[in-house]
Amino acid sequence: MELYKLTIHELHDLLKKKEVSAVEVTKAFLHRIKTVEPYIDALICTTEDYALKQAEDADKKIAQGIINDLTGIPVIIKDNMCTEGVKTTCASKMLENFVPPYNATVVEKLAEAGSVMVGKANMDEFAMGSSTENSAFKITKNPWDLERVPGGSSGGSAASVAADETAYALGSDTGGSIRQPASLCGVVGMKPTYGLVSRYGLVAFASSLDQIGPLTKDVQDCAIVLNAIAGHDPKDSTSVDKRRKADYKEFLKEDIKGMRIGYAKEFFSHGLDEGIKEAIKSSMKIFKNLGAEIVEVSLPHLEYALAAYYIVASAEASSNLARYDGIRYGHAASNYDDLIDMYMVSRSEGFGREVKRRIMIGTYALSSGYYDAYYNKALKVRTLIRKDYEKAFEKCDLIAGPTSPTVAFKIGERVEDPLTMYLADVYTVPVNIAGLPGMSVPCGLSKGMPVGLHLVSRPFDEGVLLNGAYAFEKSRNFNEKPVIKGVRE
Repeated sequence: MELYKLTIHELHDLLKKKEVSAVEVTKAFLHRIKTVEPYIDALICTTEDYALKQAEDADKKIAQGIINDLTGIPVIIKDNMCTEGVKTTCASKMLENFVPPYNATVVEKLAEAGSVMVGKANMDEFAMGSSTENSAFKITKNPWDLERVPGGSSGGSAASVAADETAYALGSDTGGSIRQPASLCGVVGMKPTYGLVSRYGLVAFASSLDQIGPLTKDVQDCAIVLNAIAGHDPKDSTSVDKRRKADYKEFLKEDIKGMRIGYAKEFFSHGLDEGIKEAIKSSMKIFKNLGAEIVEVSLPHLEYALAAYYIVASAEASSNLARYDGIRYGHAASNYDDLIDMYMVSRSEGFGREVKRRIMIGTYALSSGYYDAYYNKALKVRTLIRKDYEKAFEKCDLIAGPTSPTVAFKIGERVEDPLTMYLADVYTVPVNIAGLPGMSVPCGLSKGMPVGLHLVSRPFDEGVLLNGAYAFEKSRNFNEKPVIKGVRE
């Protein structure tokens, strides 16, 4: 039995029956990592000794009859979440040697649940990018086609799940960084409602937009991981104090009769690949056949979302990253003339091109004389977009559309054209601006590459989101898997 191909719930059943041990499961995934990682480059590091120790602890718990859904299940963590005693680099030379003295809350919760961390995932530097080509250390490849990108910035997390290097992974989503790579790699990815999952220990990019979420092999696994990481955290002032925590597995039902699925005509404007358009239209037919009611909604300010996002996100990034000056935090230059020169050289050496670009955009937008013209106006657009969604959700329970306007593009194809690169997030960014939950579910192939169906629900309606996604997944039955060129299965 090839354990690395199984989902969380399938592995859990075997562990519960004691047909396999957590150590056996962990070794199977570690062996898989050694086999495919030279082709995929999804990981910044593998934590073999750490994982085997956690697996041994999990086996002791299982022997005592203590087991939950994630006990003994391997996970890969995006490298912008703090892991005690294990490097957290954010794929940047600025934090190349940073070893956190504490765990992010989500990492702590997974450890308490008995999950086993087998590695840290590659990413775009400081989560800025849509292709995972901006890492300071390596470029991750898409398991479906090694000449193409996996998406970003959680490209390492998505590729590792698609390549069966882990049972599941955590990513972070500022403008689509979980859902877009999930779509490009053919896996399930969810960005929860802002505030549902603690951001404590997540290295900040844009604090009002960042959110941690799961990347999994199916929707059921997504509900399992969300159960483990959701909940109020007093260490995070933006964490929402919900009195009753939901059991998201209860929403995994195939019955969606009467559910109202909205589609917006603005999704189908120019720039959307024909193959993706057809896959989304076919998905709407599936919903209709399941008994859902298809209704038309409008998001009239959608076209302004991308511009507003890049002003708000860049402004917050320029503020958050000001702390990395070589003295308080981060890489310190060794050759400089004076104090000011040290700041400048340290930041020039430590940050990559895309990070510098966004710091400059954000600093400009916040500068005296331009604040009202750019940043303040972007905040007003943000309010309009949120109101668009509120109005749309008066007519429907879910909004469905494409996750990405194209399938995975070739490595290097958009590196010199940042505006085209930014368009990769055009369908996911509005959800972050409005603070809503969103999810990408595989819905077909175009040109031999995966296509993702993007579902959005009201704030804290993750249950409805999972219900719709689960019913769709069961009906669509997407079983296609990548064949990694050069790897002998």
